[in-house]
Amino acid sequence: MNNKKNMKKILLLLLICPLFAIGQSKKISLKEAIILSQKKSPDYESAVNRFRSSYWRFRNYKAGFLPQVRLNSTIPRYSEQIDQVTQPDGSVTPINRNIIDTDVRLFISQNVGFTGGTFSVSSSLNRNRNSGTNTPTRINYNYTPYSIRYTQNSLFYNRFKWDRKIEPLLNEESQRNFVESMENISLRSCSRYFSLLKLQIQSKIAKANFANSDTLYKISKGRFNSGKIAENDLLRMELRYLNAKNEVTNSAISLKKASQDLALFLGLETENLELEIPKSLELFDVDLSKALSEAKSNRKSVIEFRRRRLQAEKELARIKGTNKLNLTLNANFGRSSTSSTGLDDVFGDYAKQQGVMLQLGIPIFDWGVSKSARRVAQADLDLINTNIKQDKRNFEQEIELHVLNWSNQRNLLSISKKAQEIAIKSYEITQKRYVLGKVQITDLNISLQEKDQAIVTYLNSLERFWRDYYTLRRLTLFDFITNKKITTEDILFD
Repeated sequence: MNNKKNMKKILLLLLICPLFAIGQSKKISLKEAIILSQKKSPDYESAVNRFRSSYWRFRNYKAGFLPQVRLNSTIPRYSEQIDQVTQPDGSVTPINRNIIDTDVRLFISQNVGFTGGTFSVSSSLNRNRNSGTNTPTRINYNYTPYSIRYTQNSLFYNRFKWDRKIEPLLNEESQRNFVESMENISLRSCSRYFSLLKLQIQSKIAKANFANSDTLYKISKGRFNSGKIAENDLLRMELRYLNAKNEVTNSAISLKKASQDLALFLGLETENLELEIPKSLELFDVDLSKALSEAKSNRKSVIEFRRRRLQAEKELARIKGTNKLNLTLNANFGRSSTSSTGLDDVFGDYAKQQGVMLQLGIPIFDWGVSKSARRVAQADLDLINTNIKQDKRNFEQEIELHVLNWSNQRNLLSISKKAQEIAIKSYEITQKRYVLGKVQITDLNISLQEKDQAIVTYLNSLERFWRDYYTLRRLTLFDFITNKKITTEDILFD
């Protein structure tokens, strides 16, 4: 009679305290967690700041090829000095002199990408007031209506030509890097989500096991008192009860830390989260050639390979263009006028103002500095090419291995799910048989361990499944479910 009552209590306990029951808390799914992480996480803020920095860098580069207009002015420049003036009789008389200079200059410049020089036009007006002891005050005006100038630092190296090749690649690389960063955030969010989810479920398992152990321990004490079981069996049940109690305490500490970590990562105010167990995705196959094609088309690495090679070639061209023979061109043409009678008179008779200067620099003997610099740049370029070849092989191999792993992971998930169902059902049957006295405590403990291990194995397989899915997205920047590329617009305007 007592056994029947105890059996009813156990069944009622199992109904009231199901394995995955969770108290009042904020419910959140894996998809919602990833969306939050891509809007509020510290990693998202870092990725956005890097993206903005690169965006404005590219804007700055493009603006550098537009006309630049600037107004410079000195209002005023004052100086006081003592000049030694020789008198007619040969004596020298010191004279205090005060000079006040005021000028304004309008300057328009334009970088010339084709040649690598800078073309500029300027207009300026200068007023000079010079006064001293025992000398009349003189005011001079100098007016330049226009001055046309062209300067070029080197005739054999065009920096602008290389920048036109490299800067757009840096901009494209930044955009792709931002998308990859978002996919990395998805992957990290997935890992943190499953870390907490597994701890939540393990905590529920620990609490359920403790409740069951408490009830079964009480039943065992009744059986021992009635002489139906040996003392050794009772001690084993007591040990199981104590271990289950310790497991509840230990899991609560780990659960607290994981909850705080996920809440902080997602930018949530509460750490009392209830995570849903994600379902597996609809089955889809990934063709290796398709994955490689999308990765080469979408990943930043492909752009990075080209950019690294161009930067090394640029450095080699710079050294070759400046180390052997250095030619600098500076040409100027314009008009100017000067007046010491008044401002109105300066706008009159203009004189030519022109000149051309070509500077030549030839190293005669530099102890091999120029030659060694060229050799270093060439060696760096060869090293970059070698590293790029190896990086390309690693790039393709990573994708090949992951596509193969993706196909296997679906089968492993299906097997572990079936094993979990079998283990849970087996434990329920074993527990009922133990209550009825048909199996030993050893069999019950083994069944419990198999059940708990099967649940953890399934959760690990489910985590690997979702991690593999987001890794596949990160490696290819392609969504194989919707069959479209992942772009910055999908993230920023989602």
